[in-house]
Amino acid sequence: MRRTGLVLAAVLGLALPAAAQDAAEWNKVIEAGKKEGKVTLYTSTLGAPFHNAVIATFEKKYGIRVELLDVRASELRERIRTEQTTNRFLGDVLQNGSATTMRQRGEGVLQPHGGIPNARNLREPFKADDMQVPSYVLGYGVLVNTNLVRPADEPRSWKDLLDPKWKGKILSDDVRALGGGHVMFFALHDKVGRDYLETLAGQSLLFSREIGNDERRVARGEFPLRIPQLFSNYTLMKGLPVKLAIPEEGAPYIQFDLSILRNAPHPNAARLMIDHYLSPEAQLIYANAALIPVSRGVVEKTNPEVRELASARLLGTTNPANQDAMLDLAKQLFK
Repeated sequence: MRRTGLVLAAVLGLALPAAAQDAAEWNKVIEAGKKEGKVTLYTSTLGAPFHNAVIATFEKKYGIRVELLDVRASELRERIRTEQTTNRFLGDVLQNGSATTMRQRGEGVLQPHGGIPNARNLREPFKADDMQVPSYVLGYGVLVNTNLVRPADEPRSWKDLLDPKWKGKILSDDVRALGGGHVMFFALHDKVGRDYLETLAGQSLLFSREIGNDERRVARGEFPLRIPQLFSNYTLMKGLPVKLAIPEEGAPYIQFDLSILRNAPHPNAARLMIDHYLSPEAQLIYANAALIPVSRGVVEKTNPEVRELASARLLGTTNPANQDAMLDLAKQLFK
C-alpha cells in the first residue's frame, strides 16, 4: 500500500505542474485576446435572439467587442472565398454547419485553433479536432396539427408517415436542395433505408421552402403534418394548435461548428470566443432556446418545457463526402 501511495503521489506530482502550466498558458491567451480588443464573427444564424445573448455574455466576461456578420450560408461562403483569395483577412471566427465547414476546410480557408480547454467537456457523440469545434445542434421532428390529428394517430416513428391516410397531406421542406429537408432525407437514407424513401416518395409530399409560412399553414389547418420541423422554431408557436413529435428512431440534425479563419487578425480573441461558446453559461442559453447542447452537464439544467427537446435522441446528419450524390438521389426519387 505504501508503494501504491508513492506511485500515486508521483503521478499527482507530475499532473499538478502540468495543469498549472496549462492554466498559465491559457492566461496568456486571455491577456492577448483582451489586448486585441475585438473579434469578428461570421455566422449564418440570421438574427436568432439566442445567438445575440451568447455574444453579450462573451463581451461582458472578457470586455472584447464582437463585430458580427450574420448572413445566409451561401452568402457567407462567397464572402469568405472573396476575402481569402484577395488577401483581405477580416474575419476571425466562422460558425456554420459542420458539412459546409468541412468543405471550406478543404478549400484552405481555416487554420488550427491551437487548443480549446472547454472542448474537454464535449459529450458523445460530439468531438473536436484541431480546426472544427462543435457549438450546438439543430434538431428536427414532425409538426402535427392537434385539431386534425388525434393523439392515437400522431406519428411515433418515421415509418408512420407511410400510412396511406397521409398521402397528399404532408407538407415538407424540399429534400432536393440543401436545408432541413435534405438533412432529413440523408439521415433517413442512412438509418432507415432507401426502400423507406422510395415508399415515402409515393406519399405525394408537397414541397415548399417557405419555412415560416409553412409552419403557419399547418397551424391554420391546411395540412395535418409538416416535415421536418425545427425544434427551436416550434417553441415560438405557443398557443397554436400544433405539437412537435420526435420519432422514436431519433431526430435528424445539423451540427454547427466553430473554426478560426486563415490569417485571422485577432486569433487569441477568436480562441476565447470558441472556448466561451462551450462554457456552461453559453450552452445553457442554447439549450433553453431548444437547441441541443454539445457539452456535458447542461441538459439537466434546462427549463422543463424544453428539456425533452434538448435531450432528444439523434438520428443522423449529412456527410460532405457524398452530399452531391445524395442530392442527385433525392432528385431521382422525388420528381
